[in-house]
Amino acid sequence: MAAKPGIAPTTYSPNLVQKTRPPIFKDNDLDWVRPDGRGFHQCRPAFFRTGAVNSASGSAYAELGNTKVIVSVFGPRESKKAMMYSDTGRLNCNVSYTTFGTPVRGQGSDHKEFSSMLHKALEGAIMLETFPKTTVDVFALVLESGGSDIPVVISCASLALADAGIMMYDLVAAVSVACLGKNLVIDPILEEESYQDGSLMLTCMPSRYEVTQLTFTGEWPTPDINEAMQLCLDACNKLGKVMRTCLKEAASASQEEKLDVCF
Repeated sequence: MAAKPGIAPTTYSPNLVQKTRPPIFKDNDLDWVRPDGRGFHQCRPAFFRTGAVNSASGSAYAELGNTKVIVSVFGPRESKKAMMYSDTGRLNCNVSYTTFGTPVRGQGSDHKEFSSMLHKALEGAIMLETFPKTTVDVFALVLESGGSDIPVVISCASLALADAGIMMYDLVAAVSVACLGKNLVIDPILEEESYQDGSLMLTCMPSRYEVTQLTFTGEWPTPDINEAMQLCLDACNKLGKVMRTCLKEAASASQEEKLDVCF
């Protein structure tokens, strides 16, 4: 069977008017610019492809800049753990890194904190009541860490669940913002994350305009939190459209394959 096609990398950025802010660093009176040349409120081009793992019930591959993630979904299947009958299904999530995926080689391992964040972001979007007494397992593998890893993992996992046919209220898109001095930088890369004063990540169901998770670290003035949330919400809405386009193109390709078989 031919691999399901992906879509060309698509750039998505919020429409909010960028406020004039002083530069973070100055070097010979030259304003600081982002290492990859993007504007402070510009996200990296996003590439998604479903059907990346043939042995899984559903899967997806995501690439945003140097951040590369693959997610496999298995189930629904009978839970291996002895458990009382439940009217709702169970969701298990695991996030791990390859040994070559981080700047320091040989440090790949399971990431319990990211696994918990992935579970919280997805749980509210899945119709758990549609598969009682069974389990859906989500395995995310970060092939290369390039910054904003967990938002990419969450968005990719949402696509993999949809590819597996798991009933969901909506796709889940995730975007993060870093606070660098007096600047808010959306979709930070690894270098920017190492210098950030604080970070904020928002995950939501774009079609329902419903937040499934909000996390932030560091000290944030209230106005900056509000602006960062609006940036994330607008970017999530645009990212959601990119994700839905990926699913539509995969469905069209699958339909064409069935027609070719019939003829």
